[in-house]
Amino acid sequence: MRSSSRTTTRRAARSAAALLAGALTLSLAACGGDDDKDSPTEGASGGTETTATVRLPKLDGESLEVAAVWTGPEQANFKKVLAEFEKRTGAKVTFVPAQDPIINFLGSKIAGGQPPDVAMLPQPGAIRQAVEKGWAKPLGAEAQAELKKNFSQGWQDIGTVDGKPYGVYYKAANKSLIWYNTQVFENAGAEEPKTWEDLLSTAQTIYDSGVTPFSVGGADGWTLTDWFENVYLSQAGPEKYDQLAKHEIKWTDPSVKEALTTLAQIWGKQDYLAGGASGALQTEFPASVTQTFTGGDQPKAGMVYEGDFVQVNIAETDAKVGTDAKVFPFPSVGDTAPVVSGGDAAVILEDSKAAQALATFLASPDAATIQAGLGGYLSPNKNVDPKAYPNAVQQEMAKALIAAGDDFRFDMSDQAPQAFGGTPGKGEWKALQDFLKNPKDIAGTQRRLEADAAAAYGN
Repeated sequence: MRSSSRTTTRRAARSAAALLAGALTLSLAACGGDDDKDSPTEGASGGTETTATVRLPKLDGESLEVAAVWTGPEQANFKKVLAEFEKRTGAKVTFVPAQDPIINFLGSKIAGGQPPDVAMLPQPGAIRQAVEKGWAKPLGAEAQAELKKNFSQGWQDIGTVDGKPYGVYYKAANKSLIWYNTQVFENAGAEEPKTWEDLLSTAQTIYDSGVTPFSVGGADGWTLTDWFENVYLSQAGPEKYDQLAKHEIKWTDPSVKEALTTLAQIWGKQDYLAGGASGALQTEFPASVTQTFTGGDQPKAGMVYEGDFVQVNIAETDAKVGTDAKVFPFPSVGDTAPVVSGGDAAVILEDSKAAQALATFLASPDAATIQAGLGGYLSPNKNVDPKAYPNAVQQEMAKALIAAGDDFRFDMSDQAPQAFGGTPGKGEWKALQDFLKNPKDIAGTQRRLEADAAAAYGN
């Protein structure tokens, strides 16, 4: 039975990866800038005009607070979604900027008697902790109905704890992408790699042309966990990935050693990283993107790894997605290319008619369609029309995400307790930052990871 399960899982992952690769190829061939004929029109809120598909109550005089760690364009775009909710209901919604780790931020707000009504939680582990602490409130009947109508079972399950739905996964992320400066690739005569060995060869070609191959946002430890997860999923396979995510195998397992050894083939080459390891550790994620797409054909780096949301940061430069900036799927390290996903879920902390109405709205196609039209966003809502997205790249990414159904693996660190997988300066974030600094210390990195994981998981 186990062998059959492994074969089925691998086939599913392989088909999802192939679908993603094909979608990206088609989208980039079709995308030529901002003149996409299928681009949505903008309404008064700055997003896509939508026809209401969900009924919302009148909430005149009601007020809500929504907390999230989002900043910059991501925050601004979400506020336009909240503005539409205000317009339809009469409620007043205030966005509360949160800090990582959001569980600690929420803890301080709750201790002070001022919890936000709704929080956007970026980790299933954080949802679980909020439930265990008695903070999270289950979704009501209306929100559950929208959830069942619009989301695959896999996305419903990620927001469920002990059989009760608590989270609406409003935002998804495809975290198996590498973005590149097309001028750099053309000048170097480099091609999009399909395998890890190809990626190493491409990196050397870029380096030989006089440009540093990779930009790494190592100041944000979560980017490093994403690197690891893609390598590990492809190399060790989905069964091992699930086991490590649940801490059913230890971080001292040989499969972890193999993945770290593979990562060191890039992280261990100072000349391959913009600013070397020390520079990477001082580079925050947004800067890791912008420095790849500024400076014409002589940027600080030719490639940057991260998810579809990179587009938000590319938009802050003069580069255009599909022409100056292109993307390829994270190359296969083992038999199959990885498909790692992430996301942010709306969780109710203060149960009220208004909070339940907002959760219902965020579970509907109406809310997601607005933010889809603003770019830099993907929704796991299967009833959002792909034409809502502003260009062919995002339209095909959205189609691939929905077509993959439940055949994906959620970000491993996001499944972990926050103390291990989601806290700056601690756990996996800190261990991988230390490993980036000293990629030769594989055994020591494994020991630290295991010690921190055992403490966080309580085993």
